[in-house]
Amino acid sequence: MNQGLLLYGPPASGKDTVTAALSDLNALYRAFTRLKVGTGKTQGYRMGTPEELADLEERGDVLYSNARYGNIYIVDRPGLALAMEGSRIPVLHLGQVAGIEAVADGYPAAWSRVLLWCSREATAARSKERGDGDTDARLAAWDATEQDLAENSQVKWDLRVDTEANSPAATALQIDRLIRTPG
Repeated sequence: MNQGLLLYGPPASGKDTVTAALSDLNALYRAFTRLKVGTGKTQGYRMGTPEELADLEERGDVLYSNARYGNIYIVDRPGLALAMEGSRIPVLHLGQVAGIEAVADGYPAAWSRVLLWCSREATAARSKERGDGDTDARLAAWDATEQDLAENSQVKWDLRVDTEANSPAATALQIDRLIRTPG
C-alpha cells in the first residue's frame, strides 16, 4: 500500500525544513507539490488556472482546497497518484485539520499524521528571519491554527513535535521511525 505523510502546523513551524531533512535522510520522501491558483510565490507549487480547478472539481478530483493569502491551494487526486509513483512518500503540508481529514479519508494510502508546533513568538521571529513580507498574515494563520486544534481536539496524531525543542534532523528521524514501524 502507498504511504504518505501529513504535516500539520502553523506557519514557520518547520514544515519545509523538516521535509528537506526527511529528503536528505531518504530520497523516497518528497514534498508534495500542491496546485495553486493565484499569484505570488510559484516555487514549490504547480500553478493552475481557475478553469483547471473547475475541471478537477467537476471530475471529483479535488480532495481538499483552501484559500489563504489571496490564493487557492489544492490537493488533487491526480497529483497524489503521481507523487506516490515508485514507492515515493509524499509529504503534504497542511494548515487545517479539515485538510488532514479530507486527504486521509479521501485517498487510499497509509497516512501518518504529524503535528509540528512552535510558539506564536517563534513564528513571528522565523517569519522575519526569512524575510516574509506578510508576517502579520502568518501570525493570523498561527492564531487560526491554534483555534483549529482547540476545535478539533479529538484528532489523533501519530506524532507531535515541538520544533523549538527539536532540530529538523531529529524530527526527521522521529518521523522516519514512525513511518517505518509497522502498525
